[in-house]
Formats: sequence, structure tokens, C-alpha cells
Amino acid sequence: MEFMGYVRPDGKVGARNYVAIIPSVTCANDVANAIHNQVQGTATYLHHQGCCQLPPDLERVTDTLISLGCSPNAAAVLVVSLGCEGTDHERMVKEIAATGKHVEIIHIQELGGISKAIQAGTDIARQLVIETSGLQRQPVDVSNIVMSIKCGGSDTTSGLASNCVIGYVADKLVDLGATVIFGETTEFIGGEKLLARRAVTKEVGDKILKIVDDMETRAKSLGCDMRKGQPTPGNIEGGLSSIEEKSLGAIVKSGTKPIQGVLEYPQRVTTQKGLWIKDTPGREPEILTGMAVTGAQCMMFSTGRGAPQGFPSMPVIKICGNPNTYERMKEDMDINAGLIIKGEKTIEEVGEEAFAKLLRTLSGEMTKNEAIQYFTSIDIHCLGPVI
Repeated sequence: MEFMGYVRPDGKVGARNYVAIIPSVTCANDVANAIHNQVQGTATYLHHQGCCQLPPDLERVTDTLISLGCSPNAAAVLVVSLGCEGTDHERMVKEIAATGKHVEIIHIQELGGISKAIQAGTDIARQLVIETSGLQRQPVDVSNIVMSIKCGGSDTTSGLASNCVIGYVADKLVDLGATVIFGETTEFIGGEKLLARRAVTKEVGDKILKIVDDMETRAKSLGCDMRKGQPTPGNIEGGLSSIEEKSLGAIVKSGTKPIQGVLEYPQRVTTQKGLWIKDTPGREPEILTGMAVTGAQCMMFSTGRGAPQGFPSMPVIKICGNPNTYERMKEDMDINAGLIIKGEKTIEEVGEEAFAKLLRTLSGEMTKNEAIQYFTSIDIHCLGPVI
């Protein structure tokens, strides 16, 4: 079984062929965005990090931006640096270039300000797009797929339908030799022991329990618990009574296969296939970035109440479990898993429909959020304060 992808110099396979424009610090966002708006075939990541942070977070942001540049969905990279930021922009260039991609950098301060930087960056980005636009898709085995999964805007139908569909696809991909990554550590609470029992080793199981405990400890350090934050008001209105109930529904989307390991937020998947956990929060701007960082070419996103957003360079397929939501938001939802709730289709039938949509998306078909470019709100998950 195959899909049509872009084979990169390092052997990774992309589903998209963007030139990535990466601001190394939030102060460079407007310049990066102006270049992106001038040059077709580019994607940019407008985040709020990169300065006035503690050293571990500055390293975390640097590593995250490097991993975004290394994504197989990026054919080439332009780094936009202010010139005095806390992130290591020179390391960014060096490590991304090690994948064999053409990487360039501009420094706003050295160029003499915003207008000159926009002009220089536009010229460079245009040339990078011309260089890479002629790359052709070729047939590749499905074992090259790296798919990330998430649920958001959840209600009772998420755990009963749309999460089950994603779990079906996740199991099928693992059986075909591909890679699946899931996260939302907050939404393991109450179900973490079920996940730990699926770990391939005791060490991996202990790591799953640890990341959940660390997440709870961070919340308690502020003198409160997670209520009103998790489950969200929308989750509660949708029929979810507790974080434990939400977690039991959320982990269904991971399927049933053994868990190979736990990735830290900036980490990429390297050679090991199978099912992986990434330690992330649940909020979309941060988790979608974290999942794109893994090298995922595509995401499957389950929703009940309707969560339409995507990501600049990683197509996001929306699987809607609530038939009423699907009818209201059908211009934003890609797959109607609400037919399971209505008794008109089985989990397996919708799962096969979702799998077919995945292969078409990886081969170039747009998702609905891609088509309307609803994907600009991204960010990077950091642990310490802004100082």
C-alpha cells in the first residue's frame, strides 16, 4: 500500500512541499509574516517565545524551531532573526541544514530594519520556492507515514465515535509498519495506569506515570486544582462530568497497540516505528506545534462540539463524532463519524473512510482548514516564567 509523497535528502517523506519561514523570536513575527504574505508556497510559524525566558525554555524553543525546520513537509527553510534574541539561531541553521535542506537566515538589525529585512527575505524566499517547486511526488510505502492524533472540543460523542475511528486508523497504521503519536498528558489523568500497562517496558510505563504526575504537580504549585481548566466548560456542557471521564474517552483514540516510548516536547521521531506518546498540554496552539515537531506529515483530530483550526504546514483532518455538530459545521469537518451515533455506519466503516482520506491527504488533497487557511494561531509550550 502506497501514497504519493516528497522524498527528502535525509530519507524522510513529506506530504507538503512548503518553504518554511521560521521567526527565531516573537519580535521577528511581523517580518516573517510579511514575507510569507508576499511569497506563495511558504508557511510560517508565528509564536510568542524566544526572549526573556529561563535558559531551559530558551533551549526548548530553539529545539522546537529546529524540529519544525526538519519536518519533511518543509522543502527548504528561511530563518528570520532579530539579532539579539535568546534563542540560538545559528544552531537552528546548522542543525536544519544537516538534513540536506537549503537553509538561509536574515538578521533584521544587521539589514537595517523591517523594510529592508522584508525585501531581503522576500527575495530569498522567492528563490527557495522556485528551487523547490519543481520537486515531484513519488510512490512511497505507507510505513513512511508519521501520523499525529488529537481530540478537542470534546463531548460524549467523542469517546463513543470519533475517538474510536481514530483508534481504528491508529491500529491499522501500526500494523502496516507506520508511526502514530498521541499526547494531551492532562487527558491521561485517571487513565494513566491503563496506558502504562500497554508500555513495551517497565521504564516506559514509569515514564507515562511520571509525566502525568508532573502535570498535576505543576497545577497544584499554583495553589489550585485543574477544575474549570480541565474538563473545559464546553466539555461539561457536552456531557463530560470529570477529567477521569474525559481521559477514558480521550485515550480510546490511541487504539490498542503497545506504546514504544515517551517523547519530550521538542523531540522528533527517529527510527523506531509504532505508537508513541508525546508529553504535551491539551490546548491546540501548543499541542499542534508539538505534534508537527515530531515529523508528522498529517494529524487526525477528533471533535464533538466542533474545533475547526489547523496548522500551517501539517494538514489536520477533522473527524466529527456529533451528528448535529457535523450538520452545523460541515464546511469545517472532514469526516462524519456522527453516523456511528445514528446507527447508520459502524466504527470500522467510518475508520476505512478516514483511512482513505488520510492517504488522499498525504498525496496532496487539501483538508477543509487548509483550504480556507485557518491555521495561523500556533505557539510553543514552555515550562518556566517570562522574566
